[in-house]
Amino acid sequence: MQFILGIDIGGTFTDAFATDEQARVVSAKAPSTPDDYARGVIDAIDELATRLQLSTADLLRNTSYICHGTTASLNSLVTGTAAKVGFMTTCGHGDSIVIMNGEGRYAGLGPEQIQDFTRTNKPPPLVRKRLVKEIDERIDYKGAEILPLNEEVTRSAVKELIDEGVAAIAVSLLWSFRNPSHENRIRDLIHEIAPEMYVSLSSEVCPRIREYPRSVTTIMNGQVGPALRHYLRSLEAELKQRSFGGVLLIMQGSGGTISAETAPRQAISTIGSVLVGGVVGAVNLGESLDHKNIISTDMGGTTFLVGLVVDGKPVTANTTVINQYTLNLPMVRVAAIGSGGGAIAWIDQGGNLKVGPRSAGAAPGPVCYDAGGTEPTITDADLVLGILNPDFFLGGRKKLRRDLSEKAIREKIAGPLKMSVEDAAATIYSIANAQASDLVRKSVVSAGYDPRDFALYSFGGAGPVHCAGYSADLGVATVVVPLGSTAAAFSAFGLAASNVGLAAEVSRPQNFPISAEVVNATFDELETRLRADLDAQRIPFSRVTMAREIDIRYTLQLAEVSTPVKAGKLSESDVHGITEGFEELYTKLYGKGTGYREAGIQFITYRVFAVGYLPFKPTLPELPKAKNSLKSAIKGTRRAFLDVVAGWNETSVYDYEKLAFGHELEGPAIVEAPTTTVAIPPRAGATVDRLGNLVIHFG
Repeated sequence: MQFILGIDIGGTFTDAFATDEQARVVSAKAPSTPDDYARGVIDAIDELATRLQLSTADLLRNTSYICHGTTASLNSLVTGTAAKVGFMTTCGHGDSIVIMNGEGRYAGLGPEQIQDFTRTNKPPPLVRKRLVKEIDERIDYKGAEILPLNEEVTRSAVKELIDEGVAAIAVSLLWSFRNPSHENRIRDLIHEIAPEMYVSLSSEVCPRIREYPRSVTTIMNGQVGPALRHYLRSLEAELKQRSFGGVLLIMQGSGGTISAETAPRQAISTIGSVLVGGVVGAVNLGESLDHKNIISTDMGGTTFLVGLVVDGKPVTANTTVINQYTLNLPMVRVAAIGSGGGAIAWIDQGGNLKVGPRSAGAAPGPVCYDAGGTEPTITDADLVLGILNPDFFLGGRKKLRRDLSEKAIREKIAGPLKMSVEDAAATIYSIANAQASDLVRKSVVSAGYDPRDFALYSFGGAGPVHCAGYSADLGVATVVVPLGSTAAAFSAFGLAASNVGLAAEVSRPQNFPISAEVVNATFDELETRLRADLDAQRIPFSRVTMAREIDIRYTLQLAEVSTPVKAGKLSESDVHGITEGFEELYTKLYGKGTGYREAGIQFITYRVFAVGYLPFKPTLPELPKAKNSLKSAIKGTRRAFLDVVAGWNETSVYDYEKLAFGHELEGPAIVEAPTTTVAIPPRAGATVDRLGNLVIHFG
């Protein structure tokens, strides 16, 4: 029996999901271990093995793949613990990353922040001035060598950087994407001097035109590469010691996985890997439920995440911004705020109650965990409001202390604001719901869509507690709480359901008309590279698909549109058809009459996405039609606050494991599952579907 595991590390819990070839599925949770995340991964796998009634060694011995979303890359950037990087670039261009292409003050900021220009600032420099080395060399825009690489200067620069104690060296030469020979030689010279030095080359990491974002991407790849390499080596060794002989796959921000062996070379691609598992899971569950447009919402212990699925595919972007630095990096578009279950409630200097973004995280966690926390969180409010059962958290594996939650809310919130503890908890609950609702609305509307055309999926440990509160006023067609075998490990299910995904791109700017021969040759080059990369994954794929696109623009305009290109050998008429497709997309994006063909058209960057499909994917089991009455699932009642308008009500509490397909619940109701709790307020109801999901409806 062969298994696939999905492992998702969150700020508070590490979620795990297992499935085998006979559609047996099980999920589990374990506390995350920030001091050593690999330990939390092993703990989650131990819990999976227990639920499967296997030893950990037997489970891992019979596991073909582990698909893992890791925080190692993202954490090292946002916490300022990234590796010390030296930067080598073409002579005369050392200040380009400081100048930041003029966008350093505003990249990634909202409209109000940008308009208040006097309050904007550039972020701290990626590389200190003394760690930037300018190298005598020059390749021109056609790829011809104008000035040979000065190897003596290069060796001297490498030694100076090593003396400075750098852990990685990033190399981004001016026209390396047209001719990478000088960058390749610099890597050889570095490894002659320091064989173990992590080297990041722009021609491999980001062979795309525009010097500044290419250099940023290359440098950040160097910042996260050493830590990711160390983490994965350690994790693979631990798994191997425990009898794992399969392939460890790492999720990328683009929504596809890559082998742990090759991931460190493209370390920057794993940024956001823990954010996209839920979106990938929504795509797969949506196929079963016939939902093509989905709002994916994930409320875990630290963050609240929103991603979109349109026409059955995740909405992506070819660039992203981290800490006001622009990266050339294809990623699933996910918005996030610090409003998870562990988000701390606090009072600002003006006497206003705030919730988040600071989080209690996994250690010490919410006050009710009785692990040393003193600041009240959303989870503490949920407990005081009667939504959470202190004796059934994580299926009873963890006891919660309501008295500690009440004490913290009284001292930190209720007392200073001169209100009761219950009113303070209700206010925290309401603010959390409002913040989540605002992010959902902003994510959907700003992308040009109407929430009424979407189903909303809510998951994560805290998502089902709050989903009715943050979705009631959005007008969404359906609210689905994925339960059944996925429960609160839905992101881990998404990881297990993912496939290997790789991308290759190269910038070849050229004015149209462009011959079919040139276009075919460029795509052949990229697809040949991808086939070799797929072979390097050491996985027998069931099938492989490739999708092409070209970034196209009107001449001298900055707005480029990624335009799909059909597969196979292209004729001259096919190439002309690409420009027609570009103009149709341009009109759709910017409005009728905005195109200007008279300016001319330019093909800028060619890109191919390859997907290697794993031999089998999770198949969620269907529930039998309900034979028992709904009353048999009732555990009892308790007083609970589920809605601002309705206030406190005596509320029926249901045991999720006794619910069956077709059962219909009316609010107010609480459904307790082993890994989460679902709140169904008055004026709402829910139905159990054939996969065990709770489908909430309003009115």
